[in-house]
Amino acid sequence: MLSTLPAERKTMLAQLARFAVTGAFVTALGVGVYALVALALRWEPQLGNFLAYVVAVATGYVMHSRWSFRDHGGERTKGTQLRFVVVSMISYALNSFWVWLLFSRLDLGRAAPIVPMLFVTPAVTFVLNRQWVFR
Repeated sequence: MLSTLPAERKTMLAQLARFAVTGAFVTALGVGVYALVALALRWEPQLGNFLAYVVAVATGYVMHSRWSFRDHGGERTKGTQLRFVVVSMISYALNSFWVWLLFSRLDLGRAAPIVPMLFVTPAVTFVLNRQWVFR
């Protein structure tokens, strides 16, 4: 089945697979930081979200630029780094929204934001990274 796909589609599927592995690691790391701060230490969930963001940005750029999108786009420049930071800020804003909506507004508990953090935010960041950051 894969052999019948056009080369560009195969490349995109390979990037998606690498992004999933890298993204799963970075997301799990971020969720782990969030869980430690918000659930275990019982500190403010938005602080946990911010600290998770800092850890994820630092780890994510290196892993995504060197592995996930290694065969996509050209040279990594300051522009690439700036676009990555913008996408990371969008990711942070999305996760902040999940914390606000599900914990602060709907009072569904401190763990409720983890589900969209694991599934929705990574889907959005894959599209933005592939189409805009590592073009």
